[in-house]
Amino acid sequence: MSKTISGFSKLSKSKKIDWIVSTYFANQEHTKTILKQYWNSNEQLQQLHDEFIENTITNYYLPLGVAPNFLINDIMYTIPMAIEESSVVAAASKAAKFWLERGGFKTTVISTTKIGQVHFMFHGEPSHLKAYFKAIKPQLLQAVKPLSKNMEKRGGGILDIELRDKTAAIANYYQLHVSFETADAMGANFINSCLEQFAKTFKAEALNFEGFTTKEQQIEIVMSILSNYVPDCLVRAEVSCKVEELTENKSIPAEEFAKKFVQAVNIAEIEPFRAVTHNKGIMNGIDAVVLATGNDFRAVEAGVHAYASRNGTYSSLSHAKIEDGIFTFWMEIPLALGTVGGLTNLHPLVKLSLEMLHKPSAKELMQIVAVAGLAQNFGALRSLTTTGIQEGHMKMHLMNILNQFEANAEEKATLIHHFKTHTVSHSAVVEAIEKLRQ
Repeated sequence: MSKTISGFSKLSKSKKIDWIVSTYFANQEHTKTILKQYWNSNEQLQQLHDEFIENTITNYYLPLGVAPNFLINDIMYTIPMAIEESSVVAAASKAAKFWLERGGFKTTVISTTKIGQVHFMFHGEPSHLKAYFKAIKPQLLQAVKPLSKNMEKRGGGILDIELRDKTAAIANYYQLHVSFETADAMGANFINSCLEQFAKTFKAEALNFEGFTTKEQQIEIVMSILSNYVPDCLVRAEVSCKVEELTENKSIPAEEFAKKFVQAVNIAEIEPFRAVTHNKGIMNGIDAVVLATGNDFRAVEAGVHAYASRNGTYSSLSHAKIEDGIFTFWMEIPLALGTVGGLTNLHPLVKLSLEMLHKPSAKELMQIVAVAGLAQNFGALRSLTTTGIQEGHMKMHLMNILNQFEANAEEKATLIHHFKTHTVSHSAVVEAIEKLRQ
């Protein structure tokens, strides 16, 4: 049975580990050995990792792979991807090579606006609130000048502040809806600091304004926080070629492949059960690059899936068409990313990943990440509409199964050769291992 503990955060790392292993594990020495195996031998580097979060006991490693041969707006890239799932990097690499020979990927940043909100309650007359907001708006902007000065030097800053009446949804509920440009920073700390200052000024100055004098009329700040829904921070990625150039898979004519591909996308546009898995495949590529470049993949996921539901039904993020003999596959997706601040300045592998990508600006990184998602989606749909998804995926998964059974180098070589001509399944691999070992 689990024990409670007081003051855990104040314990040293070794004391935290002692408590964890003695409370939860039968083989304490074995557990400690595993935890320590994942420590970095460089003490300075290990301390850096320990200080990223709280209550650290070890490091949790993910593989960092690369997908080469991406031609994006006529520039060649090798894209770093941090992910644990088999076949993702392989599929992205294969799609990159396919489109390299057909003109590559084309991308455009449509907009880069980010949003933050001050949520508050007001029980007074709405006309008083509107008059107050109109009068106080210049002062709100002036109050954050010390915070926005450096951002403005980099080409960012506050774009606008709106008063939004949300009383139809919740009685007495209003917002200050603020739009930001954060240049090469993701900008979360900047946005939240500005919002908290807006809230403080907005509440305090109201006491000097007519219509806010009684307790019932005073502004009640609920919270001030950025939004991870960024429908106006958009990037477009696309590929296109003549239909007859879709000839890589000899088992299906180019025209038939193009037609099935478009039908598969159309299904994901109208069927939420399919759209979720379809978009998950896109996020396989996106999250891997977002993680490798030190960005917040959880924020990206939340914003992307909200965008996929913006019309009231969850739908495909990507689209495809055949028009005048031209096959076009494209996606517009919201991505709020940064290349300065946060882990980008701290994590050594993030620094290497960004250098591998030619030290991109935030806008350039948006385009690279979107392309990784589109390439991943193309690879998945190509498999689904031709050979099926399992053939390639299970061959990539073969090594994981062999490692589960602690196959040695000789056994791996024999079984990899065997499954070049046999269908890979978990049961088939187990049977083959057992037969080999008899």
